[in-house]
Amino acid sequence: MRRLTQLCAVSTTAAISLSCAHFAVTGKTALKLATPAQRLDAIHRAHVWMRTDIPSMDLRAGPRGPGAFAPEELVACTYVDRPQEGHSPKFYCSLGEHDEIKVKYGADNGEVYGEVAATRLLWALGFGADRMYPVRIQCTGCPPGFRGPRAPGNTTALVEPTAVERKMAGHAIEDRPHSGWAWPELDLVDEKAGGAPRAERDALRLIASVVQHTDTKPDQQRLMCLPDSGGGTKAEECSAPFMMINDLGLTFGHANLFNRAGPGAVNFREWSATPVWANDSGRCVANLDKSWTGTLDHPVISEAGRSFLAGLITQLSDAQLHDLFDVSRFERRSHHSADEWVGAFKRKRDQIVQRTCPQ
Repeated sequence: MRRLTQLCAVSTTAAISLSCAHFAVTGKTALKLATPAQRLDAIHRAHVWMRTDIPSMDLRAGPRGPGAFAPEELVACTYVDRPQEGHSPKFYCSLGEHDEIKVKYGADNGEVYGEVAATRLLWALGFGADRMYPVRIQCTGCPPGFRGPRAPGNTTALVEPTAVERKMAGHAIEDRPHSGWAWPELDLVDEKAGGAPRAERDALRLIASVVQHTDTKPDQQRLMCLPDSGGGTKAEECSAPFMMINDLGLTFGHANLFNRAGPGAVNFREWSATPVWANDSGRCVANLDKSWTGTLDHPVISEAGRSFLAGLITQLSDAQLHDLFDVSRFERRSHHSADEWVGAFKRKRDQIVQRTCPQ
């Protein structure tokens, strides 16, 4: 497996319990299956945020380190015939021994664009996210439709636009296959046990609502153990459990009941017209409709959470935001320029900054 170049360290401060300059990547290894009690203990102690130097984050280049790709890089790989999860167009491709990438593809596939932007936004702000790179794929052996057995011979096909995934560094903590965490489980995190304070958890809820993360079923979130956090292979040996969002494909549109990609993935009209706050007198309720698979529904945000996220997003410059939407190729998908997307983002940011929530 590729090794990490930068690791996250546990801090001794109470308010900011973890610090990390960058997220890195390893394989998909999971810890030995946790019992329900071990999993609950990990959630009690889990964090959701790491400190980053936001003004210095390069949103065009994205996360660097082992396995990184440059924007629009031509990546040569060999098609791998293996089962595919989910409904969006994707396939797996090998770069060599022990190095396999998941490729999302298709000009009409909103996840190719939305997941690049959403993961880079969360990465820059300090929330957990897998690394997504906008590239072009030179695929050897890709069959028609990118399903089924590898095509005979060494024929190659150029596939674009595509986005490839590298996992966030660490190991999954699972009590059953395909498990993750549901959003109400954030309330089980206990600051007294060393877990994330409410401000950080509410900030995560709010940023998920801002990007309109519509498919919030547990499979889309991962409970994991950060690198160098105990050195063991058992959940109870993990000293730095972490809760992150691992699939942000259906974002930058409007959350909807059936997780439809048309309105839900990189739809400028829908996203720009969706206010951050729902009409709820006396409370700060984030405006996120729950899908039929989802577990996040109009979360109530504390003043501490609103203020925490406001302090993060106001550090993003116009140039960084332009790079975010430009490198994610939003204009190709939406026919609205990166500058128009920046303007929509800043209007949402103003709604967060100018609001005051009840204590």
